[in-house]
Amino acid sequence: MKVADILGVDGCRLVEPSFAELTMDSYTALLLRAMADEARLLVDEEEEPLALALHDESGWHAVSFLFRDPTLAAIECFEEIGGDIYQESRAAWLSAVREYYSLDICKNVLPALEDLPPDREGKIRDLIDEVWGDRPGTLCLDCCCGSGVGTAALRASGMQTLAYDNDPALLALGLSRGRLAPADTMCIDAREASRYIAPAPLGAIFMAGEIYSYNADLWEPIVTELLALTDEALITVGTEPEAALVEGWCTGQGRDARVFENRRDPIYDRWCCVARRA
Repeated sequence: MKVADILGVDGCRLVEPSFAELTMDSYTALLLRAMADEARLLVDEEEEPLALALHDESGWHAVSFLFRDPTLAAIECFEEIGGDIYQESRAAWLSAVREYYSLDICKNVLPALEDLPPDREGKIRDLIDEVWGDRPGTLCLDCCCGSGVGTAALRASGMQTLAYDNDPALLALGLSRGRLAPADTMCIDAREASRYIAPAPLGAIFMAGEIYSYNADLWEPIVTELLALTDEALITVGTEPEAALVEGWCTGQGRDARVFENRRDPIYDRWCCVARRA
């Protein structure tokens, strides 16, 4: 369902400019500046607020409370206007919001150039089958998904996916090619993924890096955040020294880690680290 459909309006603009900014309270105050004549409060299954929508002369505008609490001022504004209450599951609203921002990326961001070998997805599928076997319906996080070749391979293997990256041009490419699904894709900083994503059974990073001593402090929190969110993670890199770094980060988080060489491709996903909860 679309954001507007859930709120029962013809069209609605989310005030937060991006999915990543859904954590910021300042956008609630910005919405409350509207000279509103109608209001709608969306609540979840537990009757906890999910969103506040206000209507003014320019249309409907809404803020989302998926990742922050509503302010007292927001509730008082709704009550003062005497608005209507709508109810939807938290999962459905979250999916609609992810889709809203993904479609915004498609509309406003120029996609990156395609540079994937045509056989890459198939090779990743083979690797997934070797590591995890048949896991139909299992949710897997695709961290640093890029243009979504890993996501497409996971989905083709029968898994559910949530994909995230901080490069909107790569996401625009993946969305335009159908490798990424709008309702299951987020443009966020992978180091802060737990602010937006609930824990999942599986997680993957396909071709992390390139990782060197001077940028390891960037990649380490990305990897450890994925580990914190998942029971089991598959992380691939291009070189053995990179794999050794990843293995050290995994064992440092108390995980059982195994490194092996993947000979399916001379460059992509050459070295793999599988980390499981001890």
